[in-house]
Order: sequence, then structure tokens, then C-alpha cells
Amino acid sequence: MTDEFRSATAPPPSGKTQIPHRDRSTPGARSKRPVNWSAATDRHKAKRRTPSGQQPSGAKRRAPLYAALDLGTNNCRLLIVRAHERGYRVIDGFSRIVRLGEGLSTTGRLDDAAMQRTIDALRQCNNKLTHHAPAHTRLIATEACRAADNAPEFLARIKSELGLDLEVIDRQTEASLAVTGCADLVEETALGALLFDIGGGSSELAWLDFRGGRPKRRGKMPSSIRSWQSLPVGVVTIAEKFGGVDVTPQSFGDMVDYVSSHLRHFRGRNKLKQMIADHPVHLIGTSGTVTTLAGLHLGLERYERSKVDGLWMHEEQITDTMRVLLNMPYERRMANACIGRDRADLVIPGCAIFEAIRREWPAGRVRVADRGLREGILISLMDEHRVQAARKKQVPNKALKGGGAIG
Repeated sequence: MTDEFRSATAPPPSGKTQIPHRDRSTPGARSKRPVNWSAATDRHKAKRRTPSGQQPSGAKRRAPLYAALDLGTNNCRLLIVRAHERGYRVIDGFSRIVRLGEGLSTTGRLDDAAMQRTIDALRQCNNKLTHHAPAHTRLIATEACRAADNAPEFLARIKSELGLDLEVIDRQTEASLAVTGCADLVEETALGALLFDIGGGSSELAWLDFRGGRPKRRGKMPSSIRSWQSLPVGVVTIAEKFGGVDVTPQSFGDMVDYVSSHLRHFRGRNKLKQMIADHPVHLIGTSGTVTTLAGLHLGLERYERSKVDGLWMHEEQITDTMRVLLNMPYERRMANACIGRDRADLVIPGCAIFEAIRREWPAGRVRVADRGLREGILISLMDEHRVQAARKKQVPNKALKGGGAIG
């Protein structure tokens, strides 16, 4: 099962998708020339004006569009939404496995074929952005573009060919955005949670501690991060180091041990163990690995996001599902609708990362998240826009309170 079907839509922060959606490209869209975003937005607004130059009354009340693009080591994802009071409504989306970081762990450079696959995917994202002309956008790139020697040239090519200016975020920002995106999945009665995001080239962990109080707004959830770590391991790097096609119990154990050696550097490692032993704390897993395990556990004939996102899995359920997966031949993994050809060699390396985390911090329960960086970006953008709008409303009031003559 590829991410094109797994994550083409994302829910509002309430966890309920407002409309059904299929990923579809814009046929015949012209996207080779760089996009002038301000001009595109102006054209979009002009189409909606009346002959008198005034916006129609219904358009005035229509909330703006927001867009988030996440270019990772393995996936390229886009989400376009319209804000509303209870979160947002999905307007369009795109997700494709591009394997941008293929071979990066051995060469230190982005491969020519991988860059071309990524350009092709970004061109389709560009078509959607041009068509919808969102008012607020954030386009990010993560580990592959942080680590590759030729990443600056690749990003310059993207800007030159497509007009997309991607922002390479640091690891702490990546962890914070993942926390923001998954904030609604932290159990209300929990005093803490450990969120982990298994990526293609790196994996982020964030320990949330609410014993001093819990943020009231989703966008403020990162303020509760007590400790975080970015592991230099992901599904692609583990697969390239140990293999992901024919995995034996021995090679799987070697993968787990390798990841565990990195977890020993987590700041507050033993304090987190003690908190899990003494207080209600659970894990939150956001990645294709965790959602795949959830789909297998549920016995889904095809991946269904609505049944997976927010699902609770207990320790014995995870163990049993991993055992089934480890005994599944590569050909059966490719044929399985919840895994698919593109993930068949990556899902067991992902399980090794997951297994190392839950051995280190056995919290007993994991909540599955089919959401992450894009949702975190969108929530942050909407919060920022609301704050700016509130400030603008306050300025005239303050001016009136000052008194005195003008002129």
C-alpha cells in the first residue's frame, strides 16, 4: 500500500475527515515556468470580484486556504485545506513515495534518478498550488536535504524549474511540528506521552511532560516537550545498512540493537522510564510503519485511514502483528494491500526502529497517528494568522484610548 492512498487526505484536528477525497493531478497543467505566487493569488482573487470591483458578500466570509508541503527522505506530501472554527477542511492533497534519499547513506549525495523522481512529484504539487492559490503556505524539506552534499544545488534547481522555494528545517523544528500535528491524540488523562516519528532518513522522538500543566491550544503543545532526540536512522538508512527484502530473526535483532545504541543518548532516558512506571504515560507513533501495523492488526483488505488514525494498540497486539509481518515473505508483503510494492522492503526496518523504542520505554499502549508534519505546519500557520488578525483588530482600539487631538 503506497502513501498515495494512505495519506492523500488528512483530518481536521478533531480527528474526523470532513469530506472524502481522492488524490488527483490537474490534467494538462502548465508548470515548467516558475510561479509568481503573489500574482497567482491576485489572479485568483480577481476572478471572484464582481464587475464593480467589490468582493461578493459570500466571499468575504470565506476562510482562506492554507497549504503545507513536506519533502522527506522517502515521501513527498502536500495538503491544502480551508480553515474553519473547529479546525480545517481538506480541499486537496498529494502523496508519493519518491525515495529521494536512496543511496545517500553510502554516497553522501542525492542520486540523479531520485532527484528526477522528486522533481516530477513536486511538479504535480506545483500544479495543485497554482490551481488553488492558497493564501498561506509553508514548504519544508527534511533529512535528505539536510544531509546531502548536493542538496543546495538540488533546491536551487527546484526553485528555478518550478518556482518552489523549499525551507530546510532543523531537527528540533521537525520534532516540534510532529508534536503539534498529533496534539489531539494525546489522551486527556495522560500526564505525559512519548511521540516518535519514524522517517526515511531520521526518526524524531519527543517526551511530553504535563505534570506542570497542559497547554490549552494545540499549537502550544511543543512547550511541554521536556526532551527530544533526532536519531540518524530511518527506514531507508536501516534497509540500506541491513537489507529489507530477506530479513532473518538475526538480522532483525541486529537492526534493533543498532537503533537501541542511539537511544542510549536520549537526555532524561531513565527519568522517562521512571515516569512511565509511576504515571499514566503512553506512546504516539506517526509513520507509515505504525499505520501499516495497525492496518494488518485490523485485517483490512485495503488501507482505511478513518479506521487507523487514533487507533489504540496494546503491547501484545503489536508483538503479535510484528511476528506475522516478520514471517511474511517479501512477495506476500508486496501483494498485501496495507503494505504494497513501494514499502515491502522498508516496513520491517521500520518495525526494528519501533521495536527498539518500545523496548527502551515499555509504556504498554501506543496510539496510532496517520498525521504529522503537514498537519503541524497547517495548525501553526492558522494559529499565527489568528494571532496577527487579533493584533490588527486591537490597534484601532488602542489608538482611540490614547485621546488627544490629531493634526
